[in-house]
Amino acid sequence: MHRLSALFCLLLSLQLRAGNVDPILDGMTPGSITFIGESHKRIESAMLVKDLVTAAIERGQCPILALEIADSEQPAIDRVLNNGASVSDIDIPASIDHLPMRKLIGHLATLKTRSPCFSVVAIDAGLDNPHERDEWMAKRLTSLASDRPILVLIGALHTLKKVDWLVKSGKPSVAERLATRGFRVRSFPQRWIPDQCRAGESRHQRLVDAEKPEALDILNGSLMSLINAKPHKSARGVINGLILWKCGDQPKSET
Repeated sequence: MHRLSALFCLLLSLQLRAGNVDPILDGMTPGSITFIGESHKRIESAMLVKDLVTAAIERGQCPILALEIADSEQPAIDRVLNNGASVSDIDIPASIDHLPMRKLIGHLATLKTRSPCFSVVAIDAGLDNPHERDEWMAKRLTSLASDRPILVLIGALHTLKKVDWLVKSGKPSVAERLATRGFRVRSFPQRWIPDQCRAGESRHQRLVDAEKPEALDILNGSLMSLINAKPHKSARGVINGLILWKCGDQPKSET
């Protein structure tokens, strides 16, 4: 556990130089809602969010980071960010709870000392909440300040702005609900290809625009294949891009 913690701290101190995330940052303007979709318990998600938040602050912005944690945990999160309380006091769902997530939240407290207007908000519905989760998260996001950029780290399926369901039980995602209501929603699911790297390989990321055929192939071959819905004929209007984490050596120009 100590070695894993030390490794994460080292990785978290590095900038994600393997790919260009400026298109994501450039669109994080006041009033925008940017979804970063994740496969849970991936260290790269924590690294990416750390870099996006840090870069937004360095640009003079006051971003809001929304996390897939029950909103009943908001007081515990506030105590961590404002009073130096332990991250272990936050009850995080087992499906997303891992050391990098907790280390990220602890690191965000440091960022808040540099930018007091930066905030972290829990948006998920707890077990005692009778509302449908995506409906509740959409409600929570609409209640946030409209003059600040909002960054949301959430499961990738929640980021799809359009789904043609084959079953009547299919419900619109939080991203689709907000887009339908006219909010400026941007969606960037992450995908890990392959799922595991071979020994000695490392992950590097690149951004694939939704207009590229590669984006549609990955969208239908991974995310859409997980749910009972029609494959899309175009990724446009469904996502804005894909963040691919590939295996291999870093390009020499980026090391």
